[in-house]
Amino acid sequence: MDKLLIQGGNPIYGKFTPSGSKNSALPIIFATLATGGIVKIKNSPKLFDVSTAIRVMSSLGSKASHDFEDLVFDNSNINNLTVEYELVKTMRAAILTLGPLLARFGEAKVSLPGGCAIGVRPVDLHLKALTELGAEITVKNGYIY
Repeated sequence: MDKLLIQGGNPIYGKFTPSGSKNSALPIIFATLATGGIVKIKNSPKLFDVSTAIRVMSSLGSKASHDFEDLVFDNSNINNLTVEYELVKTMRAAILTLGPLLARFGEAKVSLPGGCAIGVRPVDLHLKALTELGAEITVKNGYIY
């Protein structure tokens, strides 16, 4: 195993700006569905999954805009509670729309996510948590109701 040996004793100085993280950005993006207002997310990475998340949000009625690393979502006119397979087949994180939609509207219809390159990763923990919180969950024809 390689190791990094650091001999120090001197203070380190400097500044850096960390880049945005997909694994942080996607849950934050979908959590905005719980609010009916305008939310601005700063320092979002420019990645395919973030673009897909923006398309998912737009399909639900969110007005999404972005410039540089900032994303803005206006969720005051959500008019669709269905997240279609065509949008989520490449992004497992879309399961994270289920909780905020349920919390805000009392219902949701979210496609089961597509395959995963690193193997089977079921969504049963998400469903169990929502059930424990009082949700009635049905899985039928590839959708979670």
